[in-house]
Amino acid sequence: MSKAFASQADLDDKTITFEQLSPHCWAYTAEGDPNSGVIIGDKFIMVADATATPAMARDLIQRIRTVSDKPIKYVLLTHYHAVRVLGASAYAAEGASEIIASQGTLELIRERGAQDMQSEMERFPRLFRNAESVPGLTWPTLIVGGGDPTRGEVPGRLTLDLGGITVDIWHPGPGHTRGDTIAWIAAEKVLFSGDLVEYEAGVYTGDAQLEEWPATLEALRALKAEAIVPGRGIAMKGRADVDRALDYTRRWVETLYRCGKEAAAADMDLKTAMAHTRKSMDPIFGHVFIYEHCLPFDVSRAYDEAKGIKNPRIWTAERDQEMWKALQG
Repeated sequence: MSKAFASQADLDDKTITFEQLSPHCWAYTAEGDPNSGVIIGDKFIMVADATATPAMARDLIQRIRTVSDKPIKYVLLTHYHAVRVLGASAYAAEGASEIIASQGTLELIRERGAQDMQSEMERFPRLFRNAESVPGLTWPTLIVGGGDPTRGEVPGRLTLDLGGITVDIWHPGPGHTRGDTIAWIAAEKVLFSGDLVEYEAGVYTGDAQLEEWPATLEALRALKAEAIVPGRGIAMKGRADVDRALDYTRRWVETLYRCGKEAAAADMDLKTAMAHTRKSMDPIFGHVFIYEHCLPFDVSRAYDEAKGIKNPRIWTAERDQEMWKALQG
């Protein structure tokens, strides 16, 4: 019997946690669902990852309002995926004047944002339960790494003063996508990594740069963070736990890509590559949130990259279903 497509069978609500990590930093997590981060300054608030819909974002806003009445001036898109960005419009009423993303993320929204939106809405019916509240694609207003200040673009790295605390924002290297962006609060050693780092949850790599990802993780490790809000999974506190999340993600990426290269070298077809990858991945990761959802997309991407397809092929709702039937039937 074939498995239910992606997360279509995952319809139970998750328990949400809103947890303070440091004097200015908070984590919004929910049992393997996409996380968001919150940095609360004396003047302004920043949200890292906007949630999937405006309706969902309003739940996060309500929790923020239990601890601060400051305007939510900044929304950071750590990457372009719909479950991270389509809730952004809800923050306008809270004072948001800038939506921040990297140049790479802007390019990906232009290239495949519409296809990704439809694809993810069909993969995650629970997360997009209020899809009618989404006004359309989310477009950044402040681009990190674009290099033309006259167009609102900022070269290299952006530092924002929220009042009493500063946030550094930059693209540390390719990984989950080619445009991943992090928020780093150096004074409190808190890192908001987006999906560059996960813990005890599926590491989605369908749009990844697998070869470069481990080096990007080591660049994050060099920060010596004392707390991290990963893209999925619980917030990790203490250097040892931060390293555990980095190691978990690196092991997933390296195991997956090694299997993809082995499958490509042996000229396996994709279904055989899936079976080959399961032999290595299932015993280590088979128990974690959204593992069965992620693995077919991950194997497809690992096989493509091993075959020399450097720019990930665009996932559409139609391609999703075709792949799923071929690999999970």
